[in-house]
Amino acid sequence: MSLNPPIFLKEKEENNSKFVEIQHSQTTSIAAEDPLQNLRLASQEVLQKAQQSGRSKCLKCGGSRMFYCYTCYVPVENVPIEQMPLVKLPLKIDIIKHPNETDGKSTAIHAKLLAPEFVNIYTYPCIPEYEEKDHEVALVFPGPKSVSIKDISFHLQKRIQNNVKDKNDDPDKPFIKRKKTEEQDLNDSKGQDTTLKKIIFIDSTWNQTNKIFTDERLQGLLQVELKTRKTCFWRHQKGKPDTFLSTIEAIYYFLVDYHTDILKEKYQGQYDNLLFFYSFMYQLIKNAKCSGDKETRKLIH
Repeated sequence: MSLNPPIFLKEKEENNSKFVEIQHSQTTSIAAEDPLQNLRLASQEVLQKAQQSGRSKCLKCGGSRMFYCYTCYVPVENVPIEQMPLVKLPLKIDIIKHPNETDGKSTAIHAKLLAPEFVNIYTYPCIPEYEEKDHEVALVFPGPKSVSIKDISFHLQKRIQNNVKDKNDDPDKPFIKRKKTEEQDLNDSKGQDTTLKKIIFIDSTWNQTNKIFTDERLQGLLQVELKTRKTCFWRHQKGKPDTFLSTIEAIYYFLVDYHTDILKEKYQGQYDNLLFFYSFMYQLIKNAKCSGDKETRKLIH
């Protein structure tokens, strides 16, 4: 008796295999076209209703806004705060905004609205001093000195050790005493927490970032570079590659990678709601472009 499968079974298996490949190819293609489609988001019904009713009043300043007030960092009257998601983050975030950055066009505000306890926004040059905390703070910025997210803890530990050596580098103190103190401090530093406590983002066009990045208050900080990803931002900067992310995208992708690379936990959508406003506006504009609805595009802009 032959152990070879019948020809028609072979053909069926080949056809099934091809079907799976085609399905996978189509899924990949759709995901590439709409990378925000698989997010685990809270219901956006409140935004749908707000979009239909149009601009509403800010309860703080009285300004007419769509969805939220970009000067007061609060939702407007027709977007009740209890119907918005609140996101818990694993660390604090400081956003430094360029003074020429248009408030109404910034996505940084989304982070402040959705994670208010964890996010602060500062307008340059009024920014905090970070020098004393350089072993627990990092700046997201690409460059030759930047490190990957998975290497953050290692580099923070090195900073702690360097700070110990600098502290004990006193020429007036006897060498033996200096050496003993340094050894003791280095041993103590090994047990010191090397967890990143705060991450800083610059909110500006890429042409404006240099002024903020070169500020001496940021120069000594550890620089972190994000993995390459493509932006979905509808206000993409002309002449720049599509890997230049909007601020809320940069924050979101940083946290996703931090969760898996540093916290060593499986990512299950914990920070997806940071894109609550962004994904809704993206879809609105995408639909408006397809239908030629200029009014909707004007409303969002």
